[in-house]
Amino acid sequence: MLRITEVKLPLDHAESALSAAILKRLAIAPDQLLRFEIHRRGYDARKRVAIALIYTLDVEVKNEAAVLKRLRGDKHVMPTPDMAYRYVAQAPEQLHSRPLVIGAGPCGLLAALLLAQMGFEPIVLERGKAVRQRTKDTWGLWRKGELNPESNVQFGEGGAGTFSDGKLYSQIKDPQHHGRKVLEEFVKAGAPAEIMYVSKPHIGTFKLVTMVEHMRESITQMGGEIRFQSRVVDIDIEAGQVKGVVLADGERIAADHVVLALGHSARDTFRMLFERGVHIEPKPFSVGFRIEHPQSLIDQCRFGDFAGNPLLGAADYKLVYHAGNGRSAYSFCMCPGGTVVAATSEPGRVVTNGMSQYSRNERNANAAIVVGIEPRDFGDNLKQNPLAGMDFQRRWEEAAFVAGGGDYRAPAQKVGDFLAGRPSTEVGSVLPSYTPGVRWTDLSSCLPDYVIATIREALPAFDKQIKGFAMDDAVLTGVETRTSSPIRITRGEDCQSLNTRGLYPAGEGAGYAGGILSAAVDGIKVAEAVALSLVA
Repeated sequence: MLRITEVKLPLDHAESALSAAILKRLAIAPDQLLRFEIHRRGYDARKRVAIALIYTLDVEVKNEAAVLKRLRGDKHVMPTPDMAYRYVAQAPEQLHSRPLVIGAGPCGLLAALLLAQMGFEPIVLERGKAVRQRTKDTWGLWRKGELNPESNVQFGEGGAGTFSDGKLYSQIKDPQHHGRKVLEEFVKAGAPAEIMYVSKPHIGTFKLVTMVEHMRESITQMGGEIRFQSRVVDIDIEAGQVKGVVLADGERIAADHVVLALGHSARDTFRMLFERGVHIEPKPFSVGFRIEHPQSLIDQCRFGDFAGNPLLGAADYKLVYHAGNGRSAYSFCMCPGGTVVAATSEPGRVVTNGMSQYSRNERNANAAIVVGIEPRDFGDNLKQNPLAGMDFQRRWEEAAFVAGGGDYRAPAQKVGDFLAGRPSTEVGSVLPSYTPGVRWTDLSSCLPDYVIATIREALPAFDKQIKGFAMDDAVLTGVETRTSSPIRITRGEDCQSLNTRGLYPAGEGAGYAGGILSAAVDGIKVAEAVALSLVA
Protein backbone atom coordinates (compact mmCIF):
# COMPACT_ATOMS: atom_id res chain seq x y z
CA MET A 1 0.00 0.00 0.00
CA LEU A 2 0.95 3.64 -0.37
CA ARG A 3 0.81 6.23 2.38
CA ILE A 4 -0.33 9.74 1.48
CA THR A 5 0.24 12.48 4.05
CA GLU A 6 -1.06 16.05 4.43
CA VAL A 7 -4.38 15.57 2.63
CA LYS A 8 -6.20 18.78 3.58
CA LEU A 9 -9.98 19.07 3.24
CA PRO A 10 -12.66 21.44 4.58
CA LEU A 11 -14.26 20.52 7.89
CA ASP A 12 -17.61 19.91 6.20
CA HIS A 13 -16.28 17.97 3.21
CA ALA A 14 -18.40 15.36 1.46
CA GLU A 15 -17.65 11.66 1.97
CA SER A 16 -16.55 11.38 -1.67
CA ALA A 17 -13.93 14.11 -1.19
CA LEU A 18 -11.36 11.71 0.22
CA SER A 19 -11.31 9.45 -2.81
CA ALA A 20 -11.30 12.48 -5.09
CA ALA A 21 -8.30 13.88 -3.22
CA ILE A 22 -6.48 10.56 -3.60
CA LEU A 23 -7.11 10.44 -7.34
CA LYS A 24 -5.86 14.00 -7.72
CA ARG A 25 -2.74 13.53 -5.57
CA LEU A 26 -1.73 10.29 -7.31
CA ALA A 27 -2.94 11.42 -10.76
CA ILE A 28 -4.68 8.12 -11.42
CA ALA A 29 -8.00 7.08 -12.96
CA PRO A 30 -10.87 6.02 -10.64
CA ASP A 31 -10.58 2.35 -11.65
CA GLN A 32 -6.97 2.28 -10.39
CA LEU A 33 -8.01 3.03 -6.81
CA LEU A 34 -8.79 -0.30 -5.11
CA ARG A 35 -9.36 0.83 -1.50
CA PHE A 36 -8.11 3.17 1.19
CA GLU A 37 -8.23 3.58 4.97
CA ILE A 38 -7.62 6.48 7.29
CA HIS A 39 -4.37 6.17 9.23
CA ARG A 40 -4.60 9.54 10.97
CA ARG A 41 -7.08 12.41 11.10
CA GLY A 42 -6.31 15.72 12.74
CA TYR A 43 -7.34 19.30 12.25
CA ASP A 44 -5.74 22.66 11.56
CA ALA A 45 -7.50 25.40 13.55
CA ARG A 46 -4.96 28.18 13.04
CA LYS A 47 -7.54 30.00 10.91
CA ARG A 48 -10.80 29.87 12.84
CA VAL A 49 -12.79 30.92 9.80
CA ALA A 50 -11.43 28.03 7.72
CA ILE A 51 -10.74 25.06 9.99
CA ALA A 52 -9.53 22.11 7.92
CA LEU A 53 -9.20 18.39 8.49
CA ILE A 54 -5.75 16.89 7.83
CA TYR A 55 -5.59 13.24 6.78
CA THR A 56 -2.92 10.60 6.43
CA LEU A 57 -4.26 7.81 4.22
CA ASP A 58 -3.13 4.29 3.38
CA VAL A 59 -4.11 3.51 -0.19
CA GLU A 60 -4.12 0.37 -2.36
CA VAL A 61 -3.86 0.99 -6.10
CA LYS A 62 -3.20 -0.97 -9.26
CA ASN A 63 0.38 -0.85 -10.55
CA GLU A 64 1.66 0.48 -7.21
CA ALA A 65 5.32 0.29 -8.18
CA ALA A 66 4.72 2.37 -11.29
CA VAL A 67 2.76 5.00 -9.37
CA LEU A 68 5.43 5.22 -6.70
CA LYS A 69 8.19 5.52 -9.29
CA ARG A 70 6.32 8.30 -11.10
CA LEU A 71 5.84 10.23 -7.82
CA ARG A 72 9.25 9.53 -6.28
CA GLY A 73 9.87 13.28 -5.85
CA ASP A 74 6.66 13.79 -3.85
CA LYS A 75 7.53 13.75 -0.14
CA HIS A 76 3.88 13.18 0.74
CA VAL A 77 3.65 9.81 -1.07
CA MET A 78 5.61 6.80 0.17
CA PRO A 79 5.27 3.06 0.80
CA THR A 80 3.16 2.33 3.87
CA PRO A 81 5.55 1.24 6.63
CA ASP A 82 5.22 -2.21 8.17
CA MET A 83 3.74 -1.59 11.64
CA ALA A 84 2.80 -5.17 12.49
CA TYR A 85 3.95 -6.27 15.94
CA ARG A 86 6.24 -9.32 16.16
CA TYR A 87 6.99 -11.10 19.41
CA VAL A 88 10.66 -11.28 20.34
CA ALA A 89 10.47 -14.66 22.07
CA GLN A 90 8.24 -17.58 23.00
CA ALA A 91 8.31 -19.31 26.37
CA PRO A 92 9.62 -22.87 26.51
CA GLU A 93 7.20 -25.67 27.32
CA GLN A 94 8.59 -26.00 30.83
CA LEU A 95 8.85 -22.67 32.65
CA HIS A 96 11.64 -22.58 35.20
CA SER A 97 10.58 -19.19 36.57
CA ARG A 98 7.49 -17.00 36.31
CA PRO A 99 8.17 -13.26 36.06
CA LEU A 100 6.60 -10.91 38.59
CA VAL A 101 5.02 -7.59 37.60
CA ILE A 102 4.52 -5.14 40.46
CA GLY A 103 1.70 -2.74 39.62
CA ALA A 104 -1.40 -3.02 37.42
CA GLY A 105 -1.38 0.39 35.78
CA PRO A 106 -0.94 0.87 32.01
CA CYS A 107 2.73 -0.14 32.17
CA GLY A 108 2.18 -3.20 34.33
CA LEU A 109 -0.88 -4.36 32.41
CA LEU A 110 0.84 -4.16 29.02
CA ALA A 111 3.98 -5.79 30.37
CA ALA A 112 1.89 -8.62 31.80
CA LEU A 113 -0.23 -8.91 28.66
CA LEU A 114 2.82 -9.20 26.40
CA LEU A 115 4.49 -11.71 28.71
CA ALA A 116 1.28 -13.74 28.76
CA GLN A 117 0.98 -13.61 24.97
CA MET A 118 4.52 -14.98 24.76
CA GLY A 119 3.61 -17.80 27.15
CA PHE A 120 5.50 -16.70 30.29
CA GLU A 121 2.46 -16.76 32.66
CA PRO A 122 3.31 -13.62 34.68
CA ILE A 123 2.14 -12.96 38.22
CA VAL A 124 0.90 -9.39 38.73
CA LEU A 125 1.00 -8.00 42.27
CA GLU A 126 -1.25 -4.95 42.77
CA ARG A 127 -1.45 -3.26 46.17
CA GLY A 128 -4.92 -1.84 45.47
CA LYS A 129 -8.24 -3.42 44.58
CA ALA A 130 -9.88 -4.55 41.35
CA VAL A 131 -11.04 -1.60 39.29
CA ARG A 132 -14.74 -1.58 40.23
CA GLN A 133 -14.12 -1.94 43.97
CA ARG A 134 -11.41 0.68 43.64
CA THR A 135 -13.88 3.02 41.94
CA LYS A 136 -16.22 2.76 44.94
CA ASP A 137 -13.37 3.65 47.31
CA THR A 138 -12.39 6.61 45.13
CA TRP A 139 -15.95 7.92 45.19
CA GLY A 140 -15.80 7.57 48.98
CA LEU A 141 -13.15 10.30 49.07
CA TRP A 142 -14.89 12.46 46.50
CA ARG A 143 -18.34 12.29 48.09
CA LYS A 144 -17.63 11.75 51.78
CA GLY A 145 -14.04 12.85 52.33
CA GLU A 146 -13.11 9.30 53.35
CA LEU A 147 -9.65 8.24 52.10
CA ASN A 148 -8.56 4.62 51.69
CA PRO A 149 -4.74 4.84 51.45
CA GLU A 150 -4.54 1.52 49.57
CA SER A 151 -7.44 2.06 47.14
CA ASN A 152 -7.82 5.48 45.54
CA VAL A 153 -7.01 7.53 42.44
CA GLN A 154 -3.37 6.43 42.59
CA PHE A 155 -3.56 2.80 43.73
CA GLY A 156 -5.57 -0.02 42.23
CA GLU A 157 -6.17 -1.84 38.98
CA GLY A 158 -5.73 0.45 35.99
CA GLY A 159 -3.38 2.86 37.76
CA ALA A 160 -3.68 6.63 38.01
CA GLY A 161 -4.65 6.90 34.33
CA THR A 162 -8.03 5.28 35.02
CA PHE A 163 -9.24 8.50 36.64
CA SER A 164 -8.05 10.91 34.00
CA ASP A 165 -8.98 12.07 30.52
CA GLY A 166 -7.72 8.80 29.13
CA LYS A 167 -5.40 10.56 26.68
CA LEU A 168 -3.68 8.16 24.30
CA TYR A 169 -1.15 10.33 22.54
CA SER A 170 2.47 11.00 23.29
CA GLN A 171 5.55 12.68 21.87
CA ILE A 172 7.88 9.77 22.56
CA LYS A 173 10.02 8.33 19.79
CA ASP A 174 8.50 5.02 18.75
CA PRO A 175 10.44 3.58 15.80
CA GLN A 176 9.10 0.07 16.42
CA HIS A 177 5.46 1.23 16.44
CA HIS A 178 4.80 -0.15 19.92
CA GLY A 179 2.20 2.58 20.38
CA ARG A 180 0.12 1.00 17.64
CA LYS A 181 0.31 -2.36 19.41
CA VAL A 182 -0.98 -0.63 22.54
CA LEU A 183 -3.91 0.93 20.68
CA GLU A 184 -4.74 -2.37 19.00
CA GLU A 185 -4.90 -4.10 22.39
CA PHE A 186 -7.06 -1.30 23.78
CA VAL A 187 -9.52 -1.66 20.88
CA LYS A 188 -9.64 -5.44 21.45
CA ALA A 189 -10.48 -4.66 25.08
CA GLY A 190 -13.38 -2.38 24.13
CA ALA A 191 -11.94 1.04 23.33
CA PRO A 192 -13.59 2.98 20.46
CA ALA A 193 -12.09 2.02 17.09
CA GLU A 194 -11.47 5.72 16.34
CA ILE A 195 -8.47 5.77 18.69
CA MET A 196 -6.56 4.07 15.86
CA TYR A 197 -6.73 7.15 13.64
CA VAL A 198 -7.76 10.38 15.40
CA SER A 199 -4.78 12.61 16.13
CA LYS A 200 -5.55 13.09 19.83
CA PRO A 201 -7.35 9.92 20.93
CA HIS A 202 -8.90 9.65 24.37
CA ILE A 203 -11.14 7.18 26.16
CA GLY A 204 -12.44 8.59 29.44
CA THR A 205 -12.84 6.94 32.82
CA PHE A 206 -15.97 4.84 32.33
CA LYS A 207 -14.65 3.16 29.17
CA LEU A 208 -11.25 2.63 30.79
CA VAL A 209 -12.84 0.65 33.61
CA THR A 210 -14.36 -1.87 31.22
CA MET A 211 -11.18 -2.06 29.14
CA VAL A 212 -9.06 -2.83 32.18
CA GLU A 213 -11.36 -5.69 33.17
CA HIS A 214 -11.16 -7.20 29.68
CA MET A 215 -7.37 -6.97 29.67
CA ARG A 216 -7.24 -8.68 33.05
CA GLU A 217 -9.39 -11.49 31.66
CA SER A 218 -7.08 -11.88 28.66
CA ILE A 219 -4.02 -12.16 30.90
CA THR A 220 -5.59 -14.82 33.14
CA GLN A 221 -6.92 -16.82 30.18
CA MET A 222 -3.36 -17.14 28.93
CA GLY A 223 -2.08 -18.46 32.25
CA GLY A 224 -1.22 -15.20 33.97
CA GLU A 225 -2.31 -14.36 37.49
CA ILE A 226 -3.37 -11.03 38.98
CA ARG A 227 -3.39 -10.68 42.75
CA PHE A 228 -5.03 -7.65 44.33
CA GLN A 229 -4.37 -6.18 47.78
CA SER A 230 -0.87 -7.63 47.51
CA ARG A 231 1.46 -4.83 48.58
CA VAL A 232 5.17 -5.53 48.20
CA VAL A 233 6.98 -4.41 51.37
CA ASP A 234 10.43 -5.90 50.80
CA ILE A 235 12.62 -7.32 48.08
CA ASP A 236 15.17 -10.11 48.42
CA ILE A 237 18.52 -9.28 46.81
CA GLU A 238 21.55 -11.56 46.99
CA ALA A 239 24.89 -10.50 45.53
CA GLY A 240 23.18 -7.91 43.33
CA GLN A 241 20.54 -10.34 41.99
CA VAL A 242 16.81 -10.25 42.74
CA LYS A 243 15.61 -13.45 44.40
CA GLY A 244 12.02 -12.56 45.22
CA VAL A 245 9.67 -10.24 47.07
CA VAL A 246 7.86 -10.09 50.41
CA LEU A 247 4.21 -9.07 50.72
CA ALA A 248 2.58 -7.14 53.55
CA ASP A 249 1.02 -10.35 54.91
CA GLY A 250 4.47 -11.96 55.18
CA GLU A 251 4.25 -14.18 52.11
CA ARG A 252 7.49 -14.59 50.15
CA ILE A 253 7.38 -15.12 46.39
CA ALA A 254 10.54 -16.34 44.69
CA ALA A 255 11.41 -14.72 41.35
CA ASP A 256 14.54 -13.70 39.50
CA HIS A 257 12.73 -11.38 37.03
CA VAL A 258 10.71 -8.55 38.60
CA VAL A 259 9.14 -5.70 36.64
CA LEU A 260 8.74 -2.55 38.76
CA ALA A 261 5.69 -0.81 37.27
CA LEU A 262 4.94 1.16 40.42
CA GLY A 263 3.38 4.44 39.36
CA HIS A 264 4.55 7.86 40.52
CA SER A 265 2.93 7.74 43.99
CA ALA A 266 4.37 4.51 45.46
CA ARG A 267 6.39 6.50 47.96
CA ASP A 268 6.71 3.78 50.59
CA THR A 269 8.03 1.38 47.94
CA PHE A 270 10.50 4.01 46.70
CA ARG A 271 11.88 4.29 50.23
CA MET A 272 12.10 0.51 50.64
CA LEU A 273 14.03 0.21 47.38
CA PHE A 274 16.40 2.99 48.46
CA GLU A 275 17.00 1.29 51.81
CA ARG A 276 17.75 -1.98 50.00
CA GLY A 277 20.44 -0.22 47.98
CA VAL A 278 18.70 -0.12 44.57
CA HIS A 279 20.20 2.73 42.53
CA ILE A 280 17.86 5.76 42.55
CA GLU A 281 18.38 9.31 41.32
CA PRO A 282 16.31 12.47 41.88
CA LYS A 283 14.66 13.88 38.75
CA PRO A 284 12.79 17.05 37.76
CA PHE A 285 9.01 17.35 37.91
CA SER A 286 6.52 20.21 38.06
CA VAL A 287 4.08 21.68 40.57
CA GLY A 288 1.22 24.14 40.29
CA PHE A 289 -2.56 24.52 40.39
CA ARG A 290 -5.56 23.35 38.39
CA ILE A 291 -7.32 26.15 36.48
CA GLU A 292 -10.97 26.00 35.39
CA HIS A 293 -12.80 28.01 32.72
CA PRO A 294 -16.14 27.58 31.00
CA GLN A 295 -15.57 25.05 28.22
CA SER A 296 -17.61 27.31 25.94
CA LEU A 297 -14.96 30.04 26.32
CA ILE A 298 -12.17 27.68 25.22
CA ASP A 299 -14.29 26.34 22.34
CA GLN A 300 -15.06 29.83 21.07
CA CYS A 301 -11.46 31.01 21.31
CA ARG A 302 -10.11 27.96 19.51
CA PHE A 303 -12.83 27.22 16.96
CA GLY A 304 -14.88 30.40 16.52
CA ASP A 305 -18.10 29.70 14.60
CA PHE A 306 -17.15 26.02 14.33
CA ALA A 307 -17.41 25.54 18.11
CA GLY A 308 -19.56 22.53 18.85
CA ASN A 309 -18.76 20.68 15.63
CA PRO A 310 -18.79 16.96 16.53
CA LEU A 311 -15.64 16.27 14.51
CA LEU A 312 -13.76 18.81 16.61
CA GLY A 313 -15.28 17.99 19.99
CA ALA A 314 -14.42 20.01 23.06
CA ALA A 315 -11.41 22.24 22.42
CA ASP A 316 -8.12 21.81 24.21
CA TYR A 317 -5.04 24.02 24.48
CA LYS A 318 -1.32 23.84 25.11
CA LEU A 319 0.44 26.86 26.57
CA VAL A 320 3.97 27.69 27.72
CA TYR A 321 5.56 30.85 29.11
CA HIS A 322 9.17 31.64 30.04
CA ALA A 323 9.16 34.00 33.01
CA GLY A 324 11.65 36.69 33.93
CA ASN A 325 12.94 34.68 36.90
CA GLY A 326 14.23 31.95 34.58
CA ARG A 327 11.38 29.55 35.35
CA SER A 328 8.82 28.27 32.87
CA ALA A 329 5.08 27.80 33.38
CA TYR A 330 3.05 25.56 31.10
CA SER A 331 -0.30 23.83 30.82
CA PHE A 332 -0.31 20.14 31.64
CA CYS A 333 -2.87 17.34 31.38
CA MET A 334 -5.58 19.55 29.87
CA CYS A 335 -9.04 17.99 30.33
CA PRO A 336 -11.70 19.42 27.99
CA GLY A 337 -15.23 19.21 29.39
CA GLY A 338 -13.95 17.57 32.56
CA THR A 339 -13.65 17.93 36.31
CA VAL A 340 -10.94 18.56 38.89
CA VAL A 341 -10.59 15.54 41.17
CA ALA A 342 -9.13 14.72 44.57
CA ALA A 343 -6.06 12.58 43.89
CA THR A 344 -4.28 12.12 47.21
CA SER A 345 -3.12 8.71 48.35
CA GLU A 346 -1.87 9.71 51.80
CA PRO A 347 -3.79 10.99 54.84
CA GLY A 348 -3.41 14.65 55.72
CA ARG A 349 -2.53 15.77 52.20
CA VAL A 350 -4.44 17.36 49.31
CA VAL A 351 -3.54 16.62 45.68
CA THR A 352 -5.51 17.58 42.57
CA ASN A 353 -5.73 16.06 39.11
CA GLY A 354 -8.04 16.36 36.08
CA MET A 355 -10.50 13.85 34.65
CA SER A 356 -12.87 13.66 31.68
CA GLN A 357 -15.39 11.15 30.45
CA TYR A 358 -15.40 10.06 26.82
CA SER A 359 -18.15 12.58 26.00
CA ARG A 360 -16.20 15.53 27.48
CA ASN A 361 -19.50 17.31 28.07
CA GLU A 362 -19.04 18.82 31.54
CA ARG A 363 -19.41 22.61 31.73
CA ASN A 364 -15.78 23.40 32.62
CA ALA A 365 -12.43 22.94 30.97
CA ASN A 366 -9.53 22.36 33.33
CA ALA A 367 -5.77 22.01 33.10
CA ALA A 368 -2.82 22.14 35.41
CA ILE A 369 -0.74 25.31 35.23
CA VAL A 370 2.60 24.12 36.53
CA VAL A 371 6.18 25.30 36.96
CA GLY A 372 9.24 23.14 36.47
CA ILE A 373 11.14 22.07 39.59
CA GLU A 374 14.74 20.89 39.46
CA PRO A 375 16.57 18.65 41.95
CA ARG A 376 18.53 21.69 43.12
CA ASP A 377 15.25 23.02 44.52
CA PHE A 378 14.96 20.03 46.88
CA GLY A 379 17.93 21.01 49.05
CA ASP A 380 21.44 19.72 49.60
CA ASN A 381 22.79 16.18 50.06
CA LEU A 382 20.87 14.67 47.16
CA LYS A 383 23.35 11.80 46.96
CA GLN A 384 22.51 10.88 50.54
CA ASN A 385 18.79 11.50 50.02
CA PRO A 386 17.66 11.00 46.42
CA LEU A 387 14.08 10.93 47.74
CA ALA A 388 14.20 14.65 48.61
CA GLY A 389 11.78 15.45 45.76
CA MET A 390 9.22 13.19 47.40
CA ASP A 391 9.63 15.11 50.66
CA PHE A 392 9.24 18.35 48.70
CA GLN A 393 5.94 17.15 47.25
CA ARG A 394 4.65 16.11 50.66
CA ARG A 395 5.46 19.48 52.20
CA TRP A 396 3.20 21.35 49.77
CA GLU A 397 0.47 18.73 49.80
CA GLU A 398 0.31 19.13 53.58
CA ALA A 399 0.16 22.92 53.21
CA ALA A 400 -2.79 22.52 50.82
CA PHE A 401 -4.53 20.21 53.28
CA VAL A 402 -4.25 22.86 56.01
CA ALA A 403 -5.30 25.70 53.68
CA GLY A 404 -8.32 23.64 52.59
CA GLY A 405 -9.57 23.25 56.13
CA GLY A 406 -8.11 19.87 57.07
CA ASP A 407 -11.00 17.76 55.72
CA TYR A 408 -9.82 17.02 52.13
CA ARG A 409 -11.47 20.10 50.70
CA ALA A 410 -9.03 21.83 48.40
CA PRO A 411 -7.86 25.44 48.74
CA ALA A 412 -9.15 27.57 45.87
CA GLN A 413 -8.84 31.14 44.65
CA LYS A 414 -10.29 33.13 41.78
CA VAL A 415 -7.74 34.23 39.22
CA GLY A 416 -8.53 37.93 39.68
CA ASP A 417 -7.83 37.65 43.41
CA PHE A 418 -4.72 35.55 42.82
CA LEU A 419 -3.26 38.17 40.49
CA ALA A 420 -4.15 40.96 42.92
CA GLY A 421 -2.66 39.11 45.89
CA ARG A 422 -5.84 39.00 47.97
CA PRO A 423 -7.76 36.01 49.35
CA SER A 424 -10.97 34.88 47.67
CA THR A 425 -14.05 34.76 49.85
CA GLU A 426 -16.83 33.51 47.60
CA VAL A 427 -17.61 31.76 44.34
CA GLY A 428 -17.93 33.70 41.09
CA SER A 429 -19.43 32.78 37.74
CA VAL A 430 -17.19 29.70 37.30
CA LEU A 431 -18.30 26.94 39.66
CA PRO A 432 -15.41 24.78 40.91
CA SER A 433 -15.89 21.10 40.08
CA TYR A 434 -13.59 19.63 42.75
CA THR A 435 -15.22 17.30 45.26
CA PRO A 436 -15.45 16.98 48.26
CA GLY A 437 -15.47 20.77 47.85
CA VAL A 438 -13.22 23.83 48.04
CA ARG A 439 -12.35 26.41 50.66
CA TRP A 440 -11.84 29.93 49.34
CA THR A 441 -8.51 31.31 50.50
CA ASP A 442 -5.13 32.67 49.40
CA LEU A 443 -3.12 30.07 47.48
CA SER A 444 0.20 31.84 47.95
CA SER A 445 0.95 29.73 51.05
CA CYS A 446 0.48 26.46 49.15
CA LEU A 447 3.53 26.52 46.87
CA PRO A 448 7.02 28.10 46.90
CA ASP A 449 7.22 31.84 46.29
CA TYR A 450 9.05 31.38 42.97
CA VAL A 451 6.25 29.14 41.69
CA ILE A 452 3.59 31.65 42.71
CA ALA A 453 5.51 34.49 41.06
CA THR A 454 5.95 32.50 37.83
CA ILE A 455 2.25 31.63 37.56
CA ARG A 456 1.24 35.24 38.30
CA GLU A 457 3.45 36.38 35.44
CA ALA A 458 2.27 33.63 33.10
CA LEU A 459 -1.51 33.99 33.39
CA PRO A 460 -1.73 37.44 31.70
CA ALA A 461 0.58 36.15 28.96
CA PHE A 462 -1.68 33.15 28.41
CA ASP A 463 -4.62 35.56 28.17
CA LYS A 464 -3.02 37.06 25.05
CA GLN A 465 -3.21 33.63 23.39
CA ILE A 466 -6.66 32.65 24.70
CA LYS A 467 -8.77 35.73 25.38
CA GLY A 468 -10.40 35.33 28.76
CA PHE A 469 -7.83 32.88 30.15
CA ALA A 470 -7.04 35.32 32.98
CA MET A 471 -10.72 36.18 33.57
CA ASP A 472 -11.36 37.26 37.15
CA ASP A 473 -13.74 34.41 37.94
CA ALA A 474 -11.63 31.55 36.56
CA VAL A 475 -10.85 29.17 39.42
CA LEU A 476 -7.45 27.99 40.65
CA THR A 477 -7.48 24.86 42.83
CA GLY A 478 -4.43 23.52 44.66
CA VAL A 479 -2.23 21.68 44.54
CA GLU A 480 -0.96 19.70 41.56
CA THR A 481 2.28 18.03 42.67
CA ARG A 482 2.31 14.63 41.00
CA THR A 483 2.91 15.55 37.39
CA SER A 484 5.58 12.86 37.25
CA SER A 485 7.74 10.76 39.51
CA PRO A 486 10.23 12.63 41.73
CA ILE A 487 12.81 9.87 41.16
CA ARG A 488 14.35 7.74 38.45
CA ILE A 489 15.16 4.11 39.21
CA THR A 490 17.96 4.12 36.68
CA ARG A 491 18.30 1.21 34.27
CA GLY A 492 20.71 0.13 31.54
CA GLU A 493 20.17 -0.70 27.90
CA ASP A 494 18.90 -4.16 28.91
CA CYS A 495 16.18 -2.42 31.00
CA GLN A 496 17.62 -3.83 34.24
CA SER A 497 18.51 -1.72 37.27
CA LEU A 498 22.06 -0.42 37.15
CA ASN A 499 23.05 -2.36 40.25
CA THR A 500 20.34 -5.00 40.74
CA ARG A 501 20.11 -7.78 38.15
CA GLY A 502 16.65 -9.11 37.45
CA LEU A 503 14.98 -5.86 38.52
CA TYR A 504 13.30 -4.04 35.60
CA PRO A 505 12.22 -0.46 36.49
CA ALA A 506 9.43 0.64 34.15
CA GLY A 507 6.81 3.29 33.48
CA GLU A 508 6.03 6.52 35.30
CA GLY A 509 7.13 5.54 38.78
CA ALA A 510 10.58 4.59 37.55
CA GLY A 511 10.88 7.86 35.65
CA TYR A 512 10.59 6.42 32.13
CA ALA A 513 7.13 7.53 31.01
CA GLY A 514 4.50 10.22 31.38
CA GLY A 515 0.93 9.31 30.56
CA ILE A 516 -1.04 6.21 29.59
CA LEU A 517 0.41 5.60 26.13
CA SER A 518 4.07 6.15 26.95
CA ALA A 519 3.75 4.02 30.11
CA ALA A 520 2.11 1.21 28.13
CA VAL A 521 4.80 1.41 25.44
CA ASP A 522 7.47 1.18 28.14
CA GLY A 523 5.68 -1.86 29.52
CA ILE A 524 6.05 -3.57 26.14
CA LYS A 525 9.72 -2.60 25.93
CA VAL A 526 10.47 -4.02 29.37
CA ALA A 527 8.39 -7.17 28.75
CA GLU A 528 10.50 -7.85 25.67
CA ALA A 529 13.70 -7.44 27.71
CA VAL A 530 12.40 -9.86 30.35
CA ALA A 531 11.35 -12.41 27.72
CA LEU A 532 14.74 -12.32 26.00
CA SER A 533 16.46 -12.81 29.34
CA LEU A 534 14.22 -15.75 30.23
CA VAL A 535 15.03 -17.62 27.02
CA ALA A 536 18.72 -16.73 26.92
